[in-house]
Amino acid sequence: MNLNNRIKLSTMMFLEFFIWGAWFVTLGTFLGNNLSATGAQSASVFSTQSWGAIIAPFIIGLIADRYFNAERILGVLHLVGALLMYQMYNATDITVFYPYVLAYMILFMPTLALVNSVSFNQMKDPEKEFSTIRVWGTIGWITAGLLISYVFHWDNEGAVKEGMLKNTFMMGAVVSLILGLFSFMLPKTPPKVSTGEKVKLSEIIGLDALKLLKDKNFAIFFVSSILICIPLAFYYQNAHPFLSNVGMDNPTGKMTIGQISEVLFLLLLPLFFTKFGFKKTILVGMLAWGVRYALFAYGNASDLSFMLIIGIALHGICYDFFFVSGQIYTNAAAGEKYKSSAQGLITLATYGVGMLIGFEVAGMITDTYKLADGSFDWKMVWIIPSGIALTVFLLFALFFNDKKKVEA
Repeated sequence: MNLNNRIKLSTMMFLEFFIWGAWFVTLGTFLGNNLSATGAQSASVFSTQSWGAIIAPFIIGLIADRYFNAERILGVLHLVGALLMYQMYNATDITVFYPYVLAYMILFMPTLALVNSVSFNQMKDPEKEFSTIRVWGTIGWITAGLLISYVFHWDNEGAVKEGMLKNTFMMGAVVSLILGLFSFMLPKTPPKVSTGEKVKLSEIIGLDALKLLKDKNFAIFFVSSILICIPLAFYYQNAHPFLSNVGMDNPTGKMTIGQISEVLFLLLLPLFFTKFGFKKTILVGMLAWGVRYALFAYGNASDLSFMLIIGIALHGICYDFFFVSGQIYTNAAAGEKYKSSAQGLITLATYGVGMLIGFEVAGMITDTYKLADGSFDWKMVWIIPSGIALTVFLLFALFFNDKKKVEA
């Protein structure tokens, strides 16, 4: 890959994940403070990510792969996304905000696949080259969080009360506009499928891979993947409001520790995988979810603030050791015939079905433990997903017994 294309692709990844990190991390706090949303209403807003993940394969499989260059669709989606995010910035009521965020996520989630397609199309050796491009996405997410906390100070206690978090949507809209225009300068990525070629819906959403569920161990992994997404949803929906409510300074900036951890543990994953195997690796990932939420339940922003920081830092183990390991296992279990379908099925099961259930449960639990003065019994809000994660850990430890070696 020549240097010019490498710079373009790295910039694309940086902007793509900067946009997401610019507003999604602080969304829960914004909904509660600016729009006075209940837990159930917040759950509905966060669930738009899942609906986007469910609809995305259809946009990619039926449109992007057949009719238009990937970089052009990417540009159009981000230009329309900029307009939608500007409307989110202007919204003063949850009923006005919701249709815009739903439309935005339906358009944004397909862009995650499109940036990968544009990148892979320029690579001769994706296994070696992709990570050096994709890491700029994580850097973009981290940069957005650091700007919010340490440059603009939109997430300090006074600014939150004044409603300054709405500015995150304006920042996202501006960067979305920039990426939308920049996308038309990206390397050309023509359609992969000829317009006359038939495309099966079962292939697009991974239903062909359902045959893999006949394997008891894959079925246990599949169900565990859905169940572990329930505690995952608690983190997305409640972590930032929790850190803000308990008085942690610069919560958005501190949450970027999770992304830094993600990069570090991604580098360590192959070593851990090779030494301990798939089952032990994924069990460590499950256990980490239970431990991090226990730390959140019993920590505070003063003398026990280190517990909250450790909980945030565990994100790398939580995400990489479960989800990335799961992708590797799925790839090995599926074989060549069902490789693509299986990854699609797992994505649909986790970010689609699992997260939908998780956000609903998180919203219900948050409303249940809201106190009369408007605060929350955060100990109970975190103990419940910790218990769910540990239950999934035990079920997987007892019933999963795959003796085949899976290579990282």
